[in-house]
Amino acid sequence: MAKKKQLTVHNKSDKPDNIVTSEHKTIEDCLEIEAQLPRFMRDFFIYLKNAVALSTRLAYLNDILFFCKYLIADNTITSAKKVSDITIDEFNNITARDVNYFIGEYCTRYIIESQTSIKVVENHNRALARKKSSLSVLFKYLYRDEKIKNNIIDGLNPIRLPKPQPDAIKRLEIDEVARLLDVIDSGTVFTDKEKVYWEKTRLRDRAIILLFVTYGLRLSELNQLNISSFNFSRGEFKIYRKRGKEVLMPINRTCEKVVKEYVSLERPKSEVLDDENKDALFLSIQRTRMTPRAIRNLVKKYTSYVLGTTSDNGYSPHKLRATAATSLIQQGFSIYDVQNLLDHDNVTTTQLYAAHKKNVKREIVNNFEWIDE
Repeated sequence: MAKKKQLTVHNKSDKPDNIVTSEHKTIEDCLEIEAQLPRFMRDFFIYLKNAVALSTRLAYLNDILFFCKYLIADNTITSAKKVSDITIDEFNNITARDVNYFIGEYCTRYIIESQTSIKVVENHNRALARKKSSLSVLFKYLYRDEKIKNNIIDGLNPIRLPKPQPDAIKRLEIDEVARLLDVIDSGTVFTDKEKVYWEKTRLRDRAIILLFVTYGLRLSELNQLNISSFNFSRGEFKIYRKRGKEVLMPINRTCEKVVKEYVSLERPKSEVLDDENKDALFLSIQRTRMTPRAIRNLVKKYTSYVLGTTSDNGYSPHKLRATAATSLIQQGFSIYDVQNLLDHDNVTTTQLYAAHKKNVKREIVNNFEWIDE
């Protein structure tokens, strides 16, 4: 068996090496999928590379590969035995009706069968809408590039997505956040066996939770944090958001305190770490950068104690993002300030977290009388 080559990073950008390495892995995944797809899509790959975020590029390619595999299994449009053998002439014969059947009938529920198991996959409307978007981008490009003769996009069926309801947004209330922090600090909810682990990670876990509920960070943003991300003398830290946006965040006294305590009192010293993890902020017991899954499980575990449920039903980091948004608005910050802090593309997203203010005008008027009775 050939020995796996060691990856080294020659980084001349401002991005930390861990982010460059993570992006490289995603790019490799994209290239692996592109190698399986038909050759006539090569120009589309170049378009996709420059038109959308890296994570979106990977998601689109996965959806297109899935569609092409469906075409081969269906055996009515193509005679190809491999995805790469599908021809542009065969793609030219695909109609809006074919795509509508694929999304509306096949994708809603299908079976993946292996030698040892049968897996039933069901997709809700949000997942179906993503697949429709992926195929729409592909067919729109092929038509624009004059590779196919008909623009079938207008014939695709609409997919109704439920309108977000403010009351349905899952989040912790301010008193529940206080209880959450108390659970981490006291450890009284844990068994003797669980306390052994808790005592080794208490300061780390507290710092993670406080960064989530203070800044509403995305999971990827927190996972990528390094010690070098923080400049305490300037009172700020750097994060990398979607689409590669580099943002400086001011750090308040609470978060500065908990991060410093974790680094100085609990985190393993850099000299005992390998080069890959020397700069990583949040480390596992194995002294490697915590994975997104580990962080998600940690958050779900702690929130489950506050909610009185199982770890599986605890809140995800995204629910703490909603918690941060709601708490900031409750403290009186404008939705535009909160939109800026949380990096919402559209202020209507932020407005959902202001649902508790639906009676605010009545309260203001009732408490602002010009004439005393």
